[in-house]
Amino acid sequence: MEKVDEKLVDILKILAPGTIFRDGLENILRAQTGALIVVSDKEQVIKLVNDGFKIDTKLSPTKIYELAKMDGAIILDDKAEKLLFANAQLIPDPTIHSGETGTRHKTAERVAKQTGELVIAISERRSIITIYKGDSKHILEDIRVVLVKANQAVQTLEKYRSVFDQALTNLSALEFEDLVTVSDVVTVIQRTEMVLKIQREIEKYISELGSEGRLIKMQLEELVSNVEEEGLLLIEDYVSKELEEEFSESKKILENLTDWSSDEILTLNTISKALGYSGGLNALDESVSSRGYRILRKIPRLPMPVIENLVDNFEDLQSIIRASVDELDDVDGIGEVRAQAIKDGLRRLRDQVLLDRHI
Repeated sequence: MEKVDEKLVDILKILAPGTIFRDGLENILRAQTGALIVVSDKEQVIKLVNDGFKIDTKLSPTKIYELAKMDGAIILDDKAEKLLFANAQLIPDPTIHSGETGTRHKTAERVAKQTGELVIAISERRSIITIYKGDSKHILEDIRVVLVKANQAVQTLEKYRSVFDQALTNLSALEFEDLVTVSDVVTVIQRTEMVLKIQREIEKYISELGSEGRLIKMQLEELVSNVEEEGLLLIEDYVSKELEEEFSESKKILENLTDWSSDEILTLNTISKALGYSGGLNALDESVSSRGYRILRKIPRLPMPVIENLVDNFEDLQSIIRASVDELDDVDGIGEVRAQAIKDGLRRLRDQVLLDRHI
């Protein structure tokens, strides 16, 4: 089922600053005329339209502003590109519950609930844009307020990314020393999920900011680079044998974790269960060995099919580290040159992470 956040992001993109539609809405706000706008040309919406007149013309900020001066509703197509009806009287089912007080907002909420479509109400007195979609309601905030919140979220993300990198470096060092426990693994996965949760929050702000969110988007892309990939490989390295399936399974586990509440993510035992381990306190102290996907992925020019062959043959990272060049050479897809490159690559990675851990 589609997430509510994803639906909201799609709506915010239609209404984002820099779009023709948003320019028209801003004109209405400045003029304090108010408006009721339905963004759908589906049959269930058209059935609610009474009176008014059909226009069927391309949307422009000036047109929607002028049409909003009339009392009736404005009907747009699904993509908010064409004006279909103006001065339309909408007659939704009056028995549908509405928590709004004003007539315009009551109608907007009832139409949204009855049709499941996007309806926008602009308050004449308060200069507020309210979005209704099905049973959901969202108030568009001033762009300056959204920009401040987005910058604060980016600063938070920078801190969490730093903590994530430190935890990952520590785990890599423990993997080379074969000293990893379940607690070490779930701690890094916890950090991964925190970063991804903040990423989703900032993406919502970016959608709402539209053309004003370019710099925020650039910062976000830099801060979250490789985080999801590291998380997926980490799960693939440590998911219990009972849950181990094809590689796509790790993505399902990561997506499920991202849907959890912040309280659930903060509980290491809960994450431990998601990986197929017991949720008891002692389970966190259990020693585990990496299969080697994540570390091997850091070796340049080593394709994933070759990494999978290595893991299938040796089963864990320590066995791969201890393997001779000749033993590596025997694996499908690995010749003598690549076998030596793997040995050298693992040695360099080991020296680097042990150095980084103490910096």
